[in-house]
Amino acid sequence: MSESNERDERHRQRMQRKKAVVDEKIALAREERGLLLVLTGNGKGKSSSAFGMAARALGHDMQIGIVQFIKGAASTGEEHFFRRFPEQVRYHVMGAGFTWETQDRQDDIVKAQAAWAVAVELMRDESVALVVLDELNIALKYGYVQLDQVLADIAARPSHQHVVVTGRGAPLGLIEAADTVTEMGVIKHAFKAGIKAQKGVEF
Repeated sequence: MSESNERDERHRQRMQRKKAVVDEKIALAREERGLLLVLTGNGKGKSSSAFGMAARALGHDMQIGIVQFIKGAASTGEEHFFRRFPEQVRYHVMGAGFTWETQDRQDDIVKAQAAWAVAVELMRDESVALVVLDELNIALKYGYVQLDQVLADIAARPSHQHVVVTGRGAPLGLIEAADTVTEMGVIKHAFKAGIKAQKGVEF
């Protein structure tokens, strides 16, 4: 047997063993219920991932609710896209802009609490299968909404409903309550090289 054929055979055997392990894990994963997913960290991609899940859900004809905390001063590509599906997507932009732009804590609190009221309404609706709470972690970090209330309201949602929370600095209590947590890390970012935010990539 040639060296190439031996390598191919070793690969086949490794993949065969790997398939057995993966198949066993899949067979043991029998529970089906709504998930709480938290996307955090300093890297790019938290909101992008959440909106990717929303697009995926849309592809399955699911009803979606989106609430954007903090953001709101500028329109985004995802907002333009999801507003094309008003019968399936309820899209709420509830912020006034990033905190360093607004510089008004009391107004930010009022807007964040109004956004949370909308989020609770969506999470009480049995027909909504996926709720995206974009930048909620920032509102939690600054104390605009209270973690205990957020956790209680999320826990009270319909059992089949998925909730995705994004934003830097996810609090420990939310991380502990979540089913899936992903932390986006920064290796390299164009902005640090003086390249401004690009349409279709950052907004």
